[in-house]
Amino acid sequence: MNTQTQIKVWDLPLRVFHWTLVASFLIAYITEDDFMTVHSYAGYTIMALIVFRLIWGFIGSQHARFSDFVCTPTATLTYLKDVFYNRSQRYLGHNPAGAAMVIALLVSLLITTITGLAVFATEEGLGPLVSLMDTTPNYIFDAAEDVHEFFANVTLALIVFHIIGVVVTSLSHKENLIRSMMTGYKNPE
Repeated sequence: MNTQTQIKVWDLPLRVFHWTLVASFLIAYITEDDFMTVHSYAGYTIMALIVFRLIWGFIGSQHARFSDFVCTPTATLTYLKDVFYNRSQRYLGHNPAGAAMVIALLVSLLITTITGLAVFATEEGLGPLVSLMDTTPNYIFDAAEDVHEFFANVTLALIVFHIIGVVVTSLSHKENLIRSMMTGYKNPE
């Protein structure tokens, strides 16, 4: 790869965020019931990463900013239709489907981590929500646990769709998006 003929698209903080999030979610998902300490640390890491990404979405480099890639649902649906007919436009940063996926993953992970904090406080008596959950009725705890598990699985499904989208886009535009997310570079055209 000759980086002199390529453009820097993904900055180092965004790439570190992405791959740390991948590892943290994988660890949290695998350790869900058997290793609560590891599971909770992975969850705290995910929450910190979400906070970072929300901030970086406003102050980060051009293609990391939400203003660079978030678009309307109509634009996203038009893009997906174009993908289906193999005529989708190439984007240097996130395409509209990728943008929608970023938002969906952030929302799903945020719900998962907040409800995880509630479950951790109730089951283990630990974490920042202990005092709040101490007086909470059991049906609220049960609901938080159900929502936590549901959105962890929603997140997993979104990740599968994300990977499919990366593969389809890579093949369609003849570029290796996984390598781009590792190196930060993409071809200009």
